[in-house]
Amino acid sequence: MSDQPSYIAPGSERTPGTRQSGEHGSWQGYATGYLVAMALTGAAFLFARSPLLTAASATSAVVVLAIAQMLVHLIFFLHINTSPEHKTNILAFILTIVIIAIVVVGSLWIMAHLNHNMMPMQRLIESQR
Repeated sequence: MSDQPSYIAPGSERTPGTRQSGEHGSWQGYATGYLVAMALTGAAFLFARSPLLTAASATSAVVVLAIAQMLVHLIFFLHINTSPEHKTNILAFILTIVIIAIVVVGSLWIMAHLNHNMMPMQRLIESQR
C-alpha cells in the first residue's frame, strides 16, 4: 500500500490530508496544515504590530485569524469533518464549547454582580474609621 492518498470522488466527505481509510493523516496533509497555521500566526503578528490599523481593527483581525487557525487545527490535525463517522467527535466538540461558554459567561456575570453590589472602597475606608 502506498503512502499516497487514493483518489476521492468530488463531493465526497473526506478531511483534507487524510488517506482513504480516514485512519491517519498523510505527511502532505500535516505539512499543509503546518504551513497554513504558520502563515496565520505570522499574519496575526503582522496585524498586531501594524501601525496602519486601529486597536479595534487589529483586535478584530487577530480574532478572525485565531478562529481560522482553530479550524485549520480541527481539519488538518484532528481530522474532524462532517462525515457520519465523526458525529460523536463533533458532538463532543460542541459540548465542550458550550461548557466553556457557560463557565466564561457565568464567571463574568458573577464578577459584574459582585462589582455592582460591593461597597465602594472610599465608603469602606470611611466606615472603618
